[in-house]
Amino acid sequence: MNANRRQFLAAAASLPFVSALASALGADRGKRLGVVQYSFALRLAAERAAGKTGLVDPLNFLEHCHNLGAVGVQLELGTRSPEYLAKMRKKAEAHGMDLEGTIRLPKDDADCERFAAEVRCAREAGMKVLRTVLIGGRRYEQFTRGEDFRRARVQAEKAVKLAGPIVAKHDLLLAIENHKDYRAGELMDLFQRLGSRHVGACVDTGNSIALLEEPLEVVRTLAPRAFTVHLKDMAVAECDDGFLLAEVPLGQGFLDLPKMIALLRQARPEIRFNLEMITRDPLHVPCLSEQYWATATASGRDLAHTLTMVRKHKPAQPLPRIRGRDTKDQVAIEEENIRKSLAFAREHLEL
Repeated sequence: MNANRRQFLAAAASLPFVSALASALGADRGKRLGVVQYSFALRLAAERAAGKTGLVDPLNFLEHCHNLGAVGVQLELGTRSPEYLAKMRKKAEAHGMDLEGTIRLPKDDADCERFAAEVRCAREAGMKVLRTVLIGGRRYEQFTRGEDFRRARVQAEKAVKLAGPIVAKHDLLLAIENHKDYRAGELMDLFQRLGSRHVGACVDTGNSIALLEEPLEVVRTLAPRAFTVHLKDMAVAECDDGFLLAEVPLGQGFLDLPKMIALLRQARPEIRFNLEMITRDPLHVPCLSEQYWATATASGRDLAHTLTMVRKHKPAQPLPRIRGRDTKDQVAIEEENIRKSLAFAREHLEL
């Protein structure tokens, strides 16, 4: 880390946005664990395919997570009637649950009306934090040329500049996830250029391994600007052109979750944690391929460090896979992974 970066991170703690999270969320949020909607991706897809409402309805999702012992949710709300929003806010308050949203950035000026309507609904439902992503796809899969990735970055940053004043108007916090598109330092540079107390990070504890970043260093870098957290554990295994990266139930991977939680709480005592346990086959990270390096900004040292880390943490058993199983089995495995993670968090992570 260079001197300018260290100076910026040190100064970050004294800027006005540091108090934004505290004023928005109140005290003693750090000991609360919610569930991200994407943790139920298999069940949601199955219900949509069958034409069932189920957990697709945010009210049902909230109730199900409450029954699992979660004390918060992060979900896509969209636009709803005032009556629906009042009902959701009342149910969350009755259960003592935190509500966070997921929202898509405005594509252009014409899309700002849609974005503003969703922000208003989030506010009426009682949400304070809205998680979003900049590009959405994994940059080493989505782009084959560096210039295409740079063009997408320009468009994404225009979208953030459109979104910022809207969330500020409603006094909400926009949390941008490190989503295998931007490295942690690139996100921090963006936050510095934006200079908004309403725009910060959704810290994902595992995603950035795919961009050859050390997980603890990612948390340490983003913590001063963190508004919320996607808490997950990861397992890795070598393959011919790189490595495989898999989400596993909390406590079954190699991440130093207690240290990550401590770093985030130290920087932001009010921070919320949300479980994101995505049940799927391992992701392929072809970091030894030519296409991967068309958009990479990592160094040779980053590559060497990551491959050393992968070899150090060889899994005791094959990485989990669900492809080929029937839908009912997949959904059952997904639910069990979430239950195991919530239990581990309560018993070992003070969440």
